[in-house]
Amino acid sequence: MSTIVDKIKDIEAEMAKTQKNKATSYHLGTLKAKLAKLRRELLMPTAGGGGGAGVGFDVAKTGVARVGFVGFPSVGKSTLMSKLTGTHSEVGAYEFTTLTTVPGVIQYKGAKIQMLDLPGIIEGAKDGKGRGRQVIAVARTCSLIFIVLDVLKPLVDKKIIERELEGFGIRLNKQPPAIYFKKKEKGGINVTSTVALTSLDNDSVKAILSEYKIHNADVAFKADCTADDLIDVIEGNRIYIPALYVLNKIDQISIEELDIVYRIPHSVPISSHHGWNFDDLLEKMWEYLDLARVYTKPKGQLPDYSAPVVIKKSDASVEKFCNTIHKAILKEFKHALVWGASAKHQPQKVGKEHVLMDEDVVQIIKKT
Repeated sequence: MSTIVDKIKDIEAEMAKTQKNKATSYHLGTLKAKLAKLRRELLMPTAGGGGGAGVGFDVAKTGVARVGFVGFPSVGKSTLMSKLTGTHSEVGAYEFTTLTTVPGVIQYKGAKIQMLDLPGIIEGAKDGKGRGRQVIAVARTCSLIFIVLDVLKPLVDKKIIERELEGFGIRLNKQPPAIYFKKKEKGGINVTSTVALTSLDNDSVKAILSEYKIHNADVAFKADCTADDLIDVIEGNRIYIPALYVLNKIDQISIEELDIVYRIPHSVPISSHHGWNFDDLLEKMWEYLDLARVYTKPKGQLPDYSAPVVIKKSDASVEKFCNTIHKAILKEFKHALVWGASAKHQPQKVGKEHVLMDEDVVQIIKKT
């Protein structure tokens, strides 16, 4: 383990002292690719025993989405979790109170959302320190991450946690790079781009690919991407997760300081001790989870508004709605009647490809 960590440190030191210019882009590209490969080796469990997620870290997934609480020890994650879900997570005025993953469930807008209080991260988690590897392995399975920060030192902690999560292949509040990459049998490296690339050229692209022993491939850039973006696409194991920065302990700062804190992007200031601003936090959580509620309407009856079917807005077709209720419905599906924002008229007769919107009402008509 130490040998891989030492190699990573050596490469990081070499990158730090290498000037960034056109002449060194090839060399820097190669170093970045080597670094990404070493990080992957560090994350892969060893062939021997003890390669699992660790006792108390694997939690069965329940509900329509999973929110993970990530942060340094003693920033108020457990208090926030207890207040939101009613689940008791060990709370103490000293560091490292929570030692395993504590699950809880919250009902919000008719949706059941699982919340996980993860043990505190320490700096160097990505290099195998503490229980950081297991903590971040669970964080990779979340639909949304709450990064809980102490409002008295938010930006320092924010940078460290972002660096730790990035080291584990988690990309926060980002979209996958607009790069088409495909290996082929022969024909060499073919690089095309529809926009001008400011931080990459053909040589640096080839340097990165040769580090991965790829000598025949098509690479098409549809946006101005960096070497890191290209490495992310080649590695193919990156996870893109939305994140909210939960700035806790606002009861300890002034109104003027609170105005400044509000300017941090993707952030919600709260006080978990006093229960301040929880409604804003939950509203933002719903927005970032990108969920849609669809209500069912049995024939000849009023819609059932008490138990919505909750699906992702990005995949909110009638087909997905049917499959969420039961896989057998589609076999007997004839068409559906839809009332709501997605319907051109009320009701609209639609097929299974129709895309639903939040708070639509659907009645399924079966084949006779």
